[in-house]
Amino acid sequence: MSNQYPLDIRKIMEMLPHRYPFLLVDRVLEYEPGARLKAMKNVTINEEFFQGHFPGLPVMPGVLQLEALAQTGAVFVLHSFDEPLEDKVFLFTGLNKVKFRRPVVPGDQLIMNVYFEKQKLNIWKMRGVAEVDGQVTCQGEFSAAIANKGDM
Repeated sequence: MSNQYPLDIRKIMEMLPHRYPFLLVDRVLEYEPGARLKAMKNVTINEEFFQGHFPGLPVMPGVLQLEALAQTGAVFVLHSFDEPLEDKVFLFTGLNKVKFRRPVVPGDQLIMNVYFEKQKLNIWKMRGVAEVDGQVTCQGEFSAAIANKGDM
């Protein structure tokens, strides 16, 4: 993996299995090994979820903000390994202390910050904070596991 930042969507797609419309990380802005990763999602009116959430008052669902943080966490973890992980998948295992602070609307640039908390075996614990224009939109703690794709 290149240490040049930002990492563009092509590099992210090499790391994550998600594809449109569920890939929610557009660019990695910063990476500090063993500590944190900062990424962004450009939120546009063309997002499919805005068709029904909510007509006339488009708001990004909070659960998708959390998913964007989880994908950012996956990039952090996968970026932390030197060996290829094509046969592995990164799965959400828990959420704690989640709070939503401000709506995310079309035209916003969602900045996702993920901070490493601890790792035990294949379980990673992280803290995530999403922001728009320096204002927190959501935050929480989450855990995820690295699993073998063949075991699923």
